Amino acid sequence: MAAITGVGAYAPRFRISAEAFEDAWGQFHAAGVTQKAVPAADEDALTMAYEAATRALEAADTAPAEIDWLAFASSRPPAAEDDLTARLGAMLALAESATRHAFSGSTRAGTRALWAGLDALEADATTALVVAADAPQGDPDDGIDHAAGAGSAAFVLKREGPTEIVDRAEYAAPYPGTRFRNAGEDETQGLGITQYDRQAFTETIGGAVAGLEDEPDPDAVAIQAPDGKLPYRAAGAAGVGTEEIRAATTVHDLGDLGAASVPVSLATALADSYESVLAVSQGSGAGADAFVVETDGEVPAVTALEGSDPLSYAEYLRQRGVVTTGPPSGGGAYVSVPSWRRSLPQRYRLEAGRCSECGALSFPPDGACDDCGALADYDPVELAGEGTIEAVTTISQGGAPPEFAEQQAQSGDYAAAIVALETGGASETQRKDGDHAERRSADHSSGQRPRKGAVDSGDGTVSVPAMGTDADPADFSVGERIETTIRRIYTQEGVTRYGFKMRPAGE
Repeated sequence: MAAITGVGAYAPRFRISAEAFEDAWGQFHAAGVTQKAVPAADEDALTMAYEAATRALEAADTAPAEIDWLAFASSRPPAAEDDLTARLGAMLALAESATRHAFSGSTRAGTRALWAGLDALEADATTALVVAADAPQGDPDDGIDHAAGAGSAAFVLKREGPTEIVDRAEYAAPYPGTRFRNAGEDETQGLGITQYDRQAFTETIGGAVAGLEDEPDPDAVAIQAPDGKLPYRAAGAAGVGTEEIRAATTVHDLGDLGAASVPVSLATALADSYESVLAVSQGSGAGADAFVVETDGEVPAVTALEGSDPLSYAEYLRQRGVVTTGPPSGGGAYVSVPSWRRSLPQRYRLEAGRCSECGALSFPPDGACDDCGALADYDPVELAGEGTIEAVTTISQGGAPPEFAEQQAQSGDYAAAIVALETGGASETQRKDGDHAERRSADHSSGQRPRKGAVDSGDGTVSVPAMGTDADPADFSVGERIETTIRRIYTQEGVTRYGFKMRPAGE
């Protein structure tokens, strides 16, 4: 059918344990979950999709321009009505002509996207990128929320390769009320009828597996996991053993990943070099997809699923924005959506410009050249997304401009820095020993466009302001290496602005 040539997976660094829930509520309703991943205040399904997709492209050694078909799946996208594949494609620097599809409305959405990717390759697509990212959310005293985690996975698909999807089948039967989120509601819910839910789960999973051409004999099974026990209860229906399910499960440490549940488990199984994997998703309503994946060689995979920062229950509610106040009234830097859009090449892809007169770099590339003063054209140069901190400070509570106040109330203090970002051709010696020229800079804690940084074209760097993420402010210091990623910046007029932030290199 098609081959998986690269795998990427990502989960946020924050974790909350079952014990933390028990301390807060006196009980924990997510059976079999010991801890779960929690998205940071500046993360959502779109930023997690970017994290997984960049890793999959790296693993597959595939340039973004080679992707001619993109799918993004999430049961809980950050915007209910907005084609987020346009933003994701721009973040990844995909060709504007690439076909794009969004999948939502069910925890089955991730495998629906994979299914559509296979159909696209059977038609006229040559290289597909399928990305699933999710962060379910329920009522605070409900099993859905107690189990709800966060994570993402991505797959680069081509027509041939050592890891092939050799069989697939689907099955559907009407089971209304098993799991749903009505229009205008934030929290997923269910009727909580145990036997009814279990019947819907096992029947649809068993039906999908029974539809496969050959009875599977997998080394590992990636199966939908709304909690840590239900997947094992479906072992008989799927015709597999519990040990094969345990080999690929991620729910015990990451929680219920919704539409990303099966994709992340499949990515984990392939990264662990299992030669035959059965992947079976299930979505309320109810329906299921089954895939058989076989490999005769090592699957290129880049994953980041380990957690490093435990949360108390109060900190968990704070990261979710449950116990924080809204943005302050009035003030703040107003940056219109059209103005923000014009700066997307800089915010998404770090596009600087080289002066056609003197060769100096500028970021952003507009106006007069800082070095020679010429009003000349700029040749686009994409920075490498790596660099060194030149100056850094901590923005504490009450110190952030109004547009950042709401996010700071969730995440706490953050680092604001001037970083010297490198061009792709900068040598290691230049990166370590470059003597950067004087520069004009702006504190990136404001919402204005980044001002230009003067550049020493000899060492191939440009100085830019950046916000810190994925680490405490104390973890950023002058001279330390950083890398960039894309996160939420702030929301204004109901539209979330996304852009680059920095984090310690290698995180």
